[in-house]
Amino acid sequence: MFGNLERKTAMRSKVVFSGIQPTGTIHIGNYFGAIKQWVAGQDDAENIFCLVDMHALTVPQDPAVLAVQIIDTATLLLAAGIDPAKSRLYVQSDVREHAELTWYLSCVGSVGQLNRMTQFKEKSEAQKGEVRVGLFTYPVLMAADILLYRTTHVPVGEDQKQHIELTRDLALRFNATYGEVFVLPEATVPAAGARIMGLDDPTKKMSKSAPGSYHAVGVLDAPDQIRKTVMAAQTDSGREIRGDSTRPGVTNLLGIYMAATGRTQSEAEAHFANARGYGDLKKEIVDILVETLRPIRERYDELVRDRAVVREVLQRAAEQLRPTARATTDAVKRAMGVGS
Repeated sequence: MFGNLERKTAMRSKVVFSGIQPTGTIHIGNYFGAIKQWVAGQDDAENIFCLVDMHALTVPQDPAVLAVQIIDTATLLLAAGIDPAKSRLYVQSDVREHAELTWYLSCVGSVGQLNRMTQFKEKSEAQKGEVRVGLFTYPVLMAADILLYRTTHVPVGEDQKQHIELTRDLALRFNATYGEVFVLPEATVPAAGARIMGLDDPTKKMSKSAPGSYHAVGVLDAPDQIRKTVMAAQTDSGREIRGDSTRPGVTNLLGIYMAATGRTQSEAEAHFANARGYGDLKKEIVDILVETLRPIRERYDELVRDRAVVREVLQRAAEQLRPTARATTDAVKRAMGVGS
């Protein structure tokens, strides 16, 4: 179905690692801010795409639901254009070295470093008295994810750059203490669509787990649902379609339009200069999103009929990645003086 599943033997110097949690609903913020970029860059580097199911365990999960969501997310990524003949798509927990390297890096990093992580502060408030240790230490697991494969570039949103800085700090500290083992990765942030906000509240980032029917447009949403969600999007006072910090609603809608069309802000504003109001902007966004997402929905419907093919893709990629993960972890063990 996907052609040759064997990985091309020619290795590229640029190694890109990206991860996505297999929970919640994949929305257009995920697509334009990450997945679309992943698909477009498959011919430019050694690409590794990870379903980070171990990260998902930092909050309570229904095991049966999570197992289904892993396969559903993999199916969607394949439908969106991730090609197993060019890239490796796998499940994090299928490569046990992620957990092992996390422990070694935990013995290098400090509590002070983790206390400074802003996302922990935000997420721990929601958990109140039930904050799990894994939520505190998950940035170390993220660092292990990246460093296992000698990653050179990590596509992230602005809110994730702090995690790449921590990864670099841990790698630098390890290399300075034990010898040169790790490659220092760089964060890359897409120019447009990297931070799409909620349609019901444009001051907060669009989230896979946020409640409400009109918060986000799901990649697999039917056209009618896309129309309802976009047309209900919060806007600002006035009628002028112009983006700036005082107009979060229309700025967010313009950002979606720019991400979907590839146009710059000045081009987008000029395009809507003669619009009668925000309704014209919303209607055009609906049409664009319906057509942009249609082939993904159709391809998903085809793939979902044969989950065995999706599982084969995931298992094959994990098998291909294990030797590299093992080699990195063994190098860390030797450097630290542990093991036989």
